[in-house]
Amino acid sequence: MTSPPSHDDRYDEPDQLRDQMRRVLRYRTTIAAGVVLGLLGGLLLVLLRAGSYSTTSEVLVRSRTDPFSTFGVAADNQVSMGTERQIALSAAVATRAAEALRQPSRAEALLPDLRVTNPPDTQILRFAYTAGTAKRAARVANAFADAYLADRQDRTEAMVRRMTSGLEQQIAALTKRISAKADEAASPTAGLRDQIGVLQKRVSDIRAYDTSGGDVVRRAEPPAQPSGPGPAWLIGVGLLSGLLLGVVLACLRSALEPRVRSVGEVQRALGAPVLGILPAPETDDADLLQVGRVGGSRAEAYRTLAFRLRNGEDGAGTLLVVAPKQDPNAEAAAVNLAAAFAESGDDVLLVEATAGTADLSARLPLAADDSGADGGPAGLPEGAVAVDADTAGRLVLLPDSRGTTGGTKPAYPVVTRALSSADSGMTALVITRPLLEHADGLTVAQRVDGVLVVGGLDHSRRDDLKRVRELINCSGGRIVGAVLDSGVRRGLLSRALDGDWGRRRKDREPSPSTTPSAPAGDVVGELPAPVQDDTLRVSR
Repeated sequence: MTSPPSHDDRYDEPDQLRDQMRRVLRYRTTIAAGVVLGLLGGLLLVLLRAGSYSTTSEVLVRSRTDPFSTFGVAADNQVSMGTERQIALSAAVATRAAEALRQPSRAEALLPDLRVTNPPDTQILRFAYTAGTAKRAARVANAFADAYLADRQDRTEAMVRRMTSGLEQQIAALTKRISAKADEAASPTAGLRDQIGVLQKRVSDIRAYDTSGGDVVRRAEPPAQPSGPGPAWLIGVGLLSGLLLGVVLACLRSALEPRVRSVGEVQRALGAPVLGILPAPETDDADLLQVGRVGGSRAEAYRTLAFRLRNGEDGAGTLLVVAPKQDPNAEAAAVNLAAAFAESGDDVLLVEATAGTADLSARLPLAADDSGADGGPAGLPEGAVAVDADTAGRLVLLPDSRGTTGGTKPAYPVVTRALSSADSGMTALVITRPLLEHADGLTVAQRVDGVLVVGGLDHSRRDDLKRVRELINCSGGRIVGAVLDSGVRRGLLSRALDGDWGRRRKDREPSPSTTPSAPAGDVVGELPAPVQDDTLRVSR
């Protein structure tokens, strides 16, 4: 048994990189969804940050020197800026600010957006406030600065009242003592009067003390621009983040996708080369037989596939065309391959072994006269009919004699009789039911020269292809290659441009109907360009 063809050595790292890029770009919807999510996130940040304005008011905290202190303590050491910062953030200051703003019930709601900081080695407090509008941010920041100074002044005045009240009580006591001694002429009162004078001077000094808490060195002004990054920067970051998110999600989907998405995956799963990729049909109601009757890129792909099979190591011979699971492309591939072989001058026999499905003869154009007078092959099996492929010539179709109710009968007796009754030089193609759903394909694979697996880049599963390889190798068959349906429908613009280009090319070239077909055994002078040649690697 001939060993299966090896992988192409030219499938190196650059090709693998391009293959991975194609696999990721197949999830364009996922990437687009990630970009949209990123854009929405950027717009949301713009909406949240666009209405956010911050402004700052600065207050110089004045030190409070004890008038009675006899120690030379520096003024800087008499103010605890940490304590003053906590007082500025207190509920008492917030209540004063809310009353100044005429919103007494929202005192607690103002504190979360307020930041009070103290620059190092200074006696300055910075009141920074963030609000939805520039004017409100400035109003609230100034209100907190004024409320803090008012609160500090009230505390200083309270201290002054306590101190003067104590001194006045001492003066009153000394005055009573002087009045009591006034009755005694010999009683000295000069000392008491001196004490009263000293205490009165202290009261005067205390009342003359400046009780203001400090000065506003900078009042908050309404900012001209919102705080934080601008809208353009946020939208750009959102788009970039969305693109990265979309690529990551596409890579995850590609890694977890059970279906094959590239030529390399099919080659590794089957251990055989991919001989062709069929483009999507240009219309949904395309004819089953296209070679010789309908032009287009799909018909050219079938011709290229037939040429590669005919010029392989063992030639076409007898070939089984089968899909792992139900796939309408399997019948189309078998019928059009047969027509392409007939167009090259071969005598072709197409054997249908798909009991339980619609009869191929009812969907193909049959020739009016199939007696062989027009050069058809002689000695055909009983029940065979001739199919008219127009400019491609004729091919012989042997419908399944089991009918639509013979699904339980084996297919190999029908195929064996058909192949034995055909001429030795005739190219025979056999199409059976899906290999993983019925045993017909395995029994037929032992009696043909090669197996052509039909799959698709959108629906064939990687595990199914591996099972097909194992089953065919175990049954003694040989996989000559695979043909894949791209599964990508061409856009209207691409089809319009290709159609216009095709019409211009048709005006320059002769009509296919006037070009004689190549006789059997001749080598075709010019091979049509393979479909998606940059992804096809055929191992010989």
